[in-house]
Amino acid sequence: MTWLVILGTLTTLIGLIGLAHCIRTANALRKEPDRDAVRRKLNGLVALNMASVGVAGLGLAFVVVGLIL
Repeated sequence: MTWLVILGTLTTLIGLIGLAHCIRTANALRKEPDRDAVRRKLNGLVALNMASVGVAGLGLAFVVVGLIL
């Protein structure tokens, strides 16, 4: 099942790109002086972070299933 491994790898990479975006955005928010604006932006970033972790985990599951089959 080579296509499942390739699909899983691409899905995992998309999740990792999302995680890298979350890290870069959160790091940039450290310099913002307005605490309320930072809190609002971080609340939205938490949802994106959880989605990215889920997508990366799903991709890794695809890779494992593709290797087993």
